[in-house]
Amino acid sequence: MIMEKNEFKDKLVSINRITKVVKGGRRFTFSALVVVGNYAGSVGVGYAKAKQIPDAIKKATHNAKGNLIKVPLREGRTLHHDILVKDGAGKVLLRSAPSGTGIIAGGPIRAACEVVGIKDIVAKSMGSSNPINVLRACIKALKKQKSPKLIANLRGKKIAEVTKKSNS
Repeated sequence: MIMEKNEFKDKLVSINRITKVVKGGRRFTFSALVVVGNYAGSVGVGYAKAKQIPDAIKKATHNAKGNLIKVPLREGRTLHHDILVKDGAGKVLLRSAPSGTGIIAGGPIRAACEVVGIKDIVAKSMGSSNPINVLRACIKALKKQKSPKLIANLRGKKIAEVTKKSNS
């Protein structure tokens, strides 16, 4: 997949119809949840409401592009370390996986991982099944990812000292 440097791909995670009952009947609005990414470590999430579905999707995509975060990836295909994060009622476990595993994840997490550019991951969503909560927890987990290079700089050590396995 060859893409330009700043070309973002969006994925629609969910659409929800909201009903407001008024004197003359029912008024419908739609909410859209969208993730955008460049398949190279950037991801953003957007949520918006509008009277028509295409307008809601457009607004959510615009919001997502404004909320981009950078995620460090190991070998450009998986996470550096496993992580368990809770955000509200959504709880997400993201585990790095060996090459060839693929994306083993459900719904919202799968969409986020695909647009980030993660090719190998095992993820589990626990607690809430609400796509908004699950996606917020997933993004929080991706924000907490730290590369060995960053950790080595913070500790004032060499990368090899940080990555070596201890026998204790």
